[in-house]
Parts: sequence; structure tokens; C-alpha cells
Amino acid sequence: MRLTQPDRSGFTLVEIMIVVAIIGLLAAIAIPNFVRSRETSQVKTCINNLRQIDAAKQQWALEAKQAGGAVPVRTDIEPYLMRGTTGRMPTCPTGSGADFDASYAINAITNAVTCLIVPTVHTLP
Repeated sequence: MRLTQPDRSGFTLVEIMIVVAIIGLLAAIAIPNFVRSRETSQVKTCINNLRQIDAAKQQWALEAKQAGGAVPVRTDIEPYLMRGTTGRMPTCPTGSGADFDASYAINAITNAVTCLIVPTVHTLP
């Protein structure tokens, strides 16, 4: 007489727990790196916006023959920053939903543009 064992297909509880533990370990490693890379990207984007605003400010001063102490307003530099009539003014990516005026201070021609949201980290070099 031959005893037959039932066909056991599938994973055991221990195997499933090991797979879940490995996925959890990988997530614990990946999530902080993702957050750090996102913050770095936001800083670099804001600094690039500061460079573009400063270049627009300098170009406005050159074309309008303004002295170093002149302070341009938003409407003065809009033609140099926006792409046609459908373009948007740059904003700091760290500030959720902030507009241009809440993101950046233009300052005088001789002074650098500053970020109003994170002024200690988002600065021109």
C-alpha cells in the first residue's frame, strides 16, 4: 500500500514573512534617499530661478539705463522671464502654492535676488 501526500503548492508563512521583511528593509533604505534627493532638487531649482531673475533684472537695467541703486518691480522684469503672454513667473518649489511675489524679493540692481521662503539655504553663490 502506498501513501500519497496531498500536493502542497504555495508559500509557507515563513517564506512570505521573509519577503515582506526584505521589502520593508528596501523601503527603509529608499525612502530617506528619495526625500533627500527631492530637497536637493528643490534647492537647485530655486537657485536656478534666482539666477534667471537676476539676469532679467540686469538686462532690464542695461536696456532702461538704470543706475545700480534702482529697484525694478515685477512688471519691469516680466518681459524677460515669461515666455509670451501664456508664460508664468518662476516660484520657489519649496513654497507650496506660493506666487512670485511671495517667493522672491527682487532688490536693487547691485544686490542679489533673495528667496523669501528659505532665505538661509536658497541663495546665489
